[in-house]
Formats: sequence, C-alpha cells, structure tokens
Amino acid sequence: MKTSLTVPLAIIAGGIIVAGAVYFSIAEPTAADGNPSLVRPVSATDHILGNPTAPVVIIEYSDFDCDFCRGFHDTLHQIIVDEAASGNVAWVFRQFPLSEIHPNARSHARASECAASVAGNDAFWKFSDALFSAQPADPSNYGTLAASAGISGDAFATCYSTVPTDLDERIDADRQNALDMGARGTPYSVILVNGENPVVMAGGYSYDAVRQLVDQALAQ
Repeated sequence: MKTSLTVPLAIIAGGIIVAGAVYFSIAEPTAADGNPSLVRPVSATDHILGNPTAPVVIIEYSDFDCDFCRGFHDTLHQIIVDEAASGNVAWVFRQFPLSEIHPNARSHARASECAASVAGNDAFWKFSDALFSAQPADPSNYGTLAASAGISGDAFATCYSTVPTDLDERIDADRQNALDMGARGTPYSVILVNGENPVVMAGGYSYDAVRQLVDQALAQ
C-alpha cells in the first residue's frame, strides 16, 4: 500500500473547509467525492461524552498519534464543557488509525478499546486523554496510563495481550466508515442535528470555528 503525507494549513474545496490535518493516500478504490450521509448512526455502543440524547452530535474519527487530533481533542472537550448545563451537544469518538504513517496508531486504538471494555465509557475518555497527553505514547507505558485512568492493571493487561476479536472488528468498522464517507485524514468529524443534515469538519478546526458551526446547528 502506497502512502503519502501532507499537512495543509487551510484549503477550501468543494464547500468543505480543510483545516490542519494529517492526510494519507491509498492505492485502493475509494469514493470519489465522499458522502457524509453514510455516517454510521450513533448507538449505545459508541464512546459518548455529554448528553447521549443531545440534539447536536459531533462524531469524530481520530488517530491517537496525530498531532492535530491532540489539539482538536482539547477543543471538543471545551465545547462539551460549555454545553454541559444545556445538554444540547454530545461528542462521539471513533477510531481512524492511520497505520500507514503512524506505526503505533492501531496499538493505541486497541488499548483505548480495552480501557472501555474492562472499565466502561468514563475510563475510555480518561485513557484517551492520557494517550493524547503522552503523545507520542509508548505502548510500553499503557499500564501506567491505564492506572492513571483508574483502570485495573490485570484486567487491562489481559485484554490488551489477547485483543478480543470484537474490539479489532470495531476499530475496522470505524475506520471503514470514515473511508466510505470520503475521509482521507485525521481528525475528520461530522456534525449531526437530530441524526440528520451532516456537516463535515475535515481537519483540526479552531475553537471559534467549531463554536460557530455548533451554534448554527443549535439554531436549526
């Protein structure tokens, strides 16, 4: 598989603003123009931060070794903090490891899924925060990161050493859904209003840019 890496600062193409992001190209058949309406509906099995029944949902496809994703992670955290009282916005995290350019990305995704599997949704978010804070995280430090997130070392270690098939399948499904929509880099996000009217954020948008799009969504 051939890969390439580009880091655009800001590109406007086809009505979609492409901000800071890590991109790759693949030598496989892909959707020509992308179709964000193919985004998989949110379900109870998703990693959700904020009100699960919020009318506005930001679905992010991310890579734990992507530096733009780290900054965008902080931005979305602030959006959720801002909307905590209203409960109008939720954030869904999905896996999009760019293994072609980040050798440890898949490993990080598996570790985060193990955190969720053995300790639940809150632990997933704490472990994810720790992974981004430690970027580039060393897989040998997963146990320390898990402990910092309040996760039992033995249970986590057992999960990670075996990697249950369903966790790998989940990562594959997340990644394929992103590709099906036309995503070619991280972070890639879709804003939905009551599950409809997808608006794409291709890249690591600034807080002000995300705030504006969220406000527009809330006004619908």
